[in-house]
Amino acid sequence: MYKITKNGKTIVGCNEDAWRTTPRIWFEIGTINSPYGAAFTGSRHDGQNGYAPQSGMNEYGLVFSRLASYHPKIENSALKSKSKIKNPTFYLKDILHTCKTIAEVKEYIEKYDQSFFIDDVFIYIDKSGDYIVVEPYKIIEGNNPTYVLSNFCPSITSEENATRLARYKNGVLFLKDKYETDLEFCKNVSDTMHVCRDKIGDGTLLTSIWDNANGTINLYFYHNYNTTIQFNIKEELAKGNHILKIDTLFPRNKEFEQLAHYKTPQNTNAIRFFLVLSGLFFIVNSIYFLINYFKTRKLKKYNAVKLFLVATGPILFYYMFVLSTNSNVFYFSAPFKDFYSVFVTLTSYLPYIMTIAIIPLLKINYKLIKKKLWNTFALLTFSFNNILYLVLIGFFIYWRLFF
Repeated sequence: MYKITKNGKTIVGCNEDAWRTTPRIWFEIGTINSPYGAAFTGSRHDGQNGYAPQSGMNEYGLVFSRLASYHPKIENSALKSKSKIKNPTFYLKDILHTCKTIAEVKEYIEKYDQSFFIDDVFIYIDKSGDYIVVEPYKIIEGNNPTYVLSNFCPSITSEENATRLARYKNGVLFLKDKYETDLEFCKNVSDTMHVCRDKIGDGTLLTSIWDNANGTINLYFYHNYNTTIQFNIKEELAKGNHILKIDTLFPRNKEFEQLAHYKTPQNTNAIRFFLVLSGLFFIVNSIYFLINYFKTRKLKKYNAVKLFLVATGPILFYYMFVLSTNSNVFYFSAPFKDFYSVFVTLTSYLPYIMTIAIIPLLKINYKLIKKKLWNTFALLTFSFNNILYLVLIGFFIYWRLFF
């Protein structure tokens, strides 16, 4: 995201980089306890709380944006004595419903244990152009005419490390010598900072440009900057509470349709169920062949393959768990690198190992059937194991886990 202040006018641009296919914009009128109406954008549904806000602006021009950024946990922090955040979606929306200025936002936030958001960094900008960056353990105040923020906490990140993020570096360089607050210029800044990943073209799902002087919001959908839709916050609030499905507001976008039809365990229950069952089979298969190996250890020929199944069972069980729970694997380039877990990173090489192993395993399977060296149950179990390998390799090719 970025903010620009010039000649008394402030513009805030936000790029939501996500592979969710449910972008929304919604408007909430004020109430007795939360008097200020506000507009929000977001794409993550939070159950009965509705959609979690990613960015937003209230009718007094207070804008906020949320960026994913992990901060190491600090034990025995003084924040632990403050009020706990029980409903993060309500909490984030309530700030815009009750605050007009940065000073009011800071007073509101300082009552709570902000370390609840250990994986997030927030920025709030008011009509004057003043802003605060809210990290899990620190609040940073600023009033620079231009400011760029991406997925890092400024207090613990050097500028050298920050500029390794291309989108951040591009934004800083674009605003270095010249900046304006007209829509065309800001659109170009957002375009410069947008993401389009190599794998399936996902990246910047939604760009929102918030003009807190005029109370307007311009949206650009799925990193296409040829078409925009503008909303006036006062006009929309006059219609009452309402929510709009953003992809239906724009012309057909083939890249987005490709993303929407891309099947993963996180958006297709049948695939997740298959992976769970596969994982359970691999672990039970491992136990079975461990017992079977010792029962038939006098049979030397092809018995060693049982030890291979014993060893790979727990590993594949863990990999099925990773595929079922870690959506990043399906969108970033292969082999996937997880910066928080070396074990997850190592599992990214399993598709290669399985593809190499399947050829000798199928040859052994054929010879075992022909020569009838194993009992029927062991042979059927081994054959089913190979069938699962083949199905999984098909999924790996579809998910492009080899390249």
